[in-house]
Amino acid sequence: MRKFGNPRVESIFKAYPKILRGRLLSLRQLIFDVAERTPGVGKLEETLKWGEPAYVTSETKSGSTIRIDQKKSQPGHYAIYFHCQTNLVETFREIFRSEFEFEGNRAIVFHQDTKIPSKKLAQCISMSLTYRVKGG
Repeated sequence: MRKFGNPRVESIFKAYPKILRGRLLSLRQLIFDVAERTPGVGKLEETLKWGEPAYVTSETKSGSTIRIDQKKSQPGHYAIYFHCQTNLVETFREIFRSEFEFEGNRAIVFHQDTKIPSKKLAQCISMSLTYRVKGG
């Protein structure tokens, strides 16, 4: 598991219910892994936005912020959020219509018991982390 550089973010993860914590930590790791292998992204900044763990390409400014959190209104669910004023989720919906559950133009939602299609989600993450360089 990747170490936390921000104690405030770490405390948010510690507060999640155990099963969701594990799922969100895996999602966190996937975001960092994709960032490391995607040219031009640079080092991610892990911070909080709206009280949720957020991943920002502050070094290169190559992408759009990604957030992750549990769905408080839907027990047992969690989501990866993308900036709602981009066309990212619309694009993901076109490419992966049957692979994911979408929430409007801002999120992909998962149930804690469902296996995430990691390779497909990695494509979505990469597109978000390079959104500004690809002319989004």
